[in-house]
Amino acid sequence: MPSGAPRMTIPTQLVLRALLDDPTAELYGVEIGTAAGLPSGTVHPLLARLERIGWVQSRWEDVDPRAAGRPPRRYYRLTSTGIEPARNALARAYPSRVAALRVRPVGEQP
Repeated sequence: MPSGAPRMTIPTQLVLRALLDDPTAELYGVEIGTAAGLPSGTVHPLLARLERIGWVQSRWEDVDPRAAGRPPRRYYRLTSTGIEPARNALARAYPSRVAALRVRPVGEQP
């Protein structure tokens, strides 16, 4: 399984937060995008990256498209080995964002 952490961009953080809301739940791409407030063109490449590093796994829904009246959905969920690294990466991302946004008193050096 590949290792490493993805770049913790704001979209990556939003997708991880959506997945970590219920780490064992399976969500399809549009659900993740809605929860993250991101378009599918942003969400799906992120999910592919997270899947390549082993934090997320996916599966295609077993459904008859004619009976369902829609194409099959691809469901995603965090892997058992991806939950903790995702939580840790998200936790590390927030302090740096908060520190960068902190208002410094006049004369205080960064």
